[in-house]
Amino acid sequence: MKDITSLYMRKVVIAIDSFKGSVTSREAGEAVRKGILTELPDCEVAVLPVSDGGEGLLEVFEGNVERRAIAVQGPLGREVLAHYCVLGDGKTALIEMAQAAGLPLLTDEERNPEETTTFGVGQLIAHAVQSGCRDFLIGIGGSATNDAGTGMLEALGFIFRNKSGDVFSPKGATLIAIAEVDATQVSPVLKSCRFNIACDVTNPFSGPQGAATVFSPQKGASAEMTLRLEAGMEHLHRLFREQYGIALNEIPGSGAAGGLGGAFVLFLHASLRSGAELLLDYLRFDTLIKDAQLLITGEGRMDAQTLMGKIPYRVMERASRLGIPTIALCGSVSDLTPLNQAGFTSLFSIHPDRIPLKEAMDKELTLSRLMLTAQQIIRLLEIL
Repeated sequence: MKDITSLYMRKVVIAIDSFKGSVTSREAGEAVRKGILTELPDCEVAVLPVSDGGEGLLEVFEGNVERRAIAVQGPLGREVLAHYCVLGDGKTALIEMAQAAGLPLLTDEERNPEETTTFGVGQLIAHAVQSGCRDFLIGIGGSATNDAGTGMLEALGFIFRNKSGDVFSPKGATLIAIAEVDATQVSPVLKSCRFNIACDVTNPFSGPQGAATVFSPQKGASAEMTLRLEAGMEHLHRLFREQYGIALNEIPGSGAAGGLGGAFVLFLHASLRSGAELLLDYLRFDTLIKDAQLLITGEGRMDAQTLMGKIPYRVMERASRLGIPTIALCGSVSDLTPLNQAGFTSLFSIHPDRIPLKEAMDKELTLSRLMLTAQQIIRLLEIL
């Protein structure tokens, strides 16, 4: 392991995930950077915003991309202004599904996965394709939908028919009515596009661990609605297996974003990958950190679930392979023993244990405590 006591002479890398609902990845990183430079003004401190492919994906690439804004249909049909980014090659588009179909676009009272749609996601893709993009990195975390990606597909030209042959626009409540998916009107250009999907869940399309059963209650579904949604998803699973010979339930992640993952795989021949790993590869993360003496990561809450592939764990794994010690800062932390055993050098909560949630989520307080905690860590390291 690299000599942590000499870090003041060299380089520290900060790669902290957002504290959701409080501060972004970049804001958290800059606060920690300020704390380090207070004690080590000559140290090189690099802030690398990171994301698991959900909220914050576009921020990771900010400054190196062209940001585009278009009006699309939101999850309940209202027009929303959504953004996507294009890399310098002019061919690679970065899309956050949540920009067009995310839960933050709805009030708690509006959450209803029988009515919400991914149509706006398809509009974002179509706009990027028309602009010349052929490679796509799409994060599908944080969806408000359970329409099996049918809204997105409809926006891309796919046509849905019921048993009578009538064309209709499906949504969560009407998935069970789909009898045919017609792709004859889809632009042939889509076949030349490559889709990499950042997906950090491995749930199947339907069943006890499927999209509707596991995730629709978080999106506003009652117990009865969940059963109806699951019936629709199971119907599509059988239909697609019969018509295309593909069993989506055998593909981990096909149930992500209310079945959007499955739609990407089946109809757009996409690759589903760990969002954290995909983003770190795009960033050339290993190259950026190779000369660092210390890496600081973290997120709003860290516990044993962090070890199931979340950004702080993936960051720590890569740093460990290079012999770089990793310290984690978070709003709250539990399960310290397994986290330490997994490879984290040490973990620090920036808030007291019994702080009220509203206070813990306060942006200015979070930024201040990130800075002060980082400062105290550096002061300790300087005496080692």
